[in-house]
Formats: sequence, structure tokens, C-alpha cells
Amino acid sequence: MTTATVTEAPVRASRRPALDWRLRFGVLSLIWGFSFLLIKVGTEAYAPFQVTLGRLVFGTLVLAVAMVVKRERLPRGVRTWGHLAVAGFLLNALPFSLFAYAELTIPSTLAGICNATSPLWGMVLSLVALSEDRPTRVRVAGLGLGFLGVLTVLGAWQGFSGLDARGTTMALLASLSYPVGWIYVRRTLAGVGYSHISLTGAQLLLATLQLAVVTPLFAGVPTRVAVLPLLAVAALGALGTGLAVLLQYGLVAEVGPTTAQMVTYFIPVIATGAGIAVLGESVGWPTPVGAVVVLAGAALTQVRRGV
Repeated sequence: MTTATVTEAPVRASRRPALDWRLRFGVLSLIWGFSFLLIKVGTEAYAPFQVTLGRLVFGTLVLAVAMVVKRERLPRGVRTWGHLAVAGFLLNALPFSLFAYAELTIPSTLAGICNATSPLWGMVLSLVALSEDRPTRVRVAGLGLGFLGVLTVLGAWQGFSGLDARGTTMALLASLSYPVGWIYVRRTLAGVGYSHISLTGAQLLLATLQLAVVTPLFAGVPTRVAVLPLLAVAALGALGTGLAVLLQYGLVAEVGPTTAQMVTYFIPVIATGAGIAVLGESVGWPTPVGAVVVLAGAALTQVRRGV
């Protein structure tokens, strides 16, 4: 579901993994692509905040195990923990909750496509917040193309008829929250000297604590235990948050962030296929056509050298 962790932390060199990076790239694409389906299944029985809290609990447990295995320690310093709390809110607690609420009223396919707009929001914000990130004609063209794709997906020429505005807005705001968090992390946590596992483990722990406070106030305690939705939440957390983070950082360390971030462009394709095949969601032609345009625009915004 795009990078949802402290991506600016240093990545320590390690032994070459046994599995080829292409295989791990494919697994990561599948995990994040199916995450939107798992959210939809989870919200069939549990409140959105409950789904998000469960997701964070299982994800944090996976990171905790990884830290024990690698003998990593949590970072120190009040300032660092304060920045991690903000990062946990912007990169985990807020977008995860928004996507869960959005999927109460919109298909998982649309949520997955909205997620693909994150690079577009990222470019807009970086032009304002990061002085070294200057626009080029290619990137500006990509930005315009991407938002044209968004309008196509939403059926703007039809007056957005049949569209749940609230759910779609929440999904788009969730995708916006990621680049806001990335920029914050880049400004506050770059070069702090802790490993990515240590920082991410602390970040997820703080996001979990945030949801642990909010959830009882707004969602209460589940009145019954629905097995399939609970399994979906467990998979969403353990795989879509915990394991995915470990896979992602392994890819960044081996093939670099540019190649690793290409997973973003496979997520909406897999999310759409999963929604149609498993949940029986239907899509009209604007959805796949618009999604292709969004991905093309997002790819152009990542071009660092242009005319």
C-alpha cells in the first residue's frame, strides 16, 4: 500500500537473500495488492478503527519478532520518539483508518486505484516543501496526466454519478497522507543512526498505541468474533504491514529505492483483479482506462531528469 514506514532511515548491508529479488518484488506486489480486499472483508464484521487497530497489532508483532531475531533495540531519545509518533500517525494510523472507512462505501478496486495517486500528491508537496526537488516539463506533464486519469476513474464528465463522494474523498486523503509523512520523515529522521527495523518497529508501536486510545472511544469492543474477517485482519497486519515492510527494505537495500518503489504501479492492477475475482465487484470501462492513465502519470512524475 505504498511505503508506510520510515523510508529515509539507513539500511544496513546484509548477506544476499536466498530468494531472487524479482520473486520478492512479486510477493510484495501481491501482498499490498490484496490488502484492499482484506480491508473490505475485515470491515464486513468489524468497525474500521477495530480493523486498523488489529492490523497494527499484528504488524507490530511481526516487527517485534524481527527485532528479537536480529537483536535490534528500540531507538532512544524523547525527540526521536516524538518524531516517530508523528510519522506513525501520518504513515500508519491515519491512512489505514481512512482506507478502512472508505471501503465501507466504495469498492476495494477504487480504493486500490486511489492509493496509486500517492506519487502524484508527493510531487505536488515536494515542489513546495523540498527546495532541491525542482519540476521538469516531463514531471509536470505526468502530474497533469495523472490527475486526468483520476477524473476518468471518477467519471467526471458524467457529473460523478453513482460515486460515493465521502468514501472516495477518504481514500484520496489516505493516499495524500503518505507523502506528507514521507516529507516529514525526510526532514526529521534522516540520518538519526538507527536501523530501519528499529525505527519502523517503534513507529508501528506508537501507531498501535494511538489506535488503542481512539478505538474504544469511537468503536467500542466487538460484540462477536467473526472468524473470516478476523483472519483477514490478521493477514492484513502480519503480511500487509509486518512482512511487507521487511520485504520492502530488503529490496531497497539490494536494488535501490527507485526499482523497489515500482511496486506502487502493480498494486492497483492486483487490487482490481482481486476485487473482481474474489469479491465480485464490477467495474465500468472508465476504471481500468483511468487507472492506466494514473499509473502512466505517476511514473512520469518519478522521472528525475527531463527536458
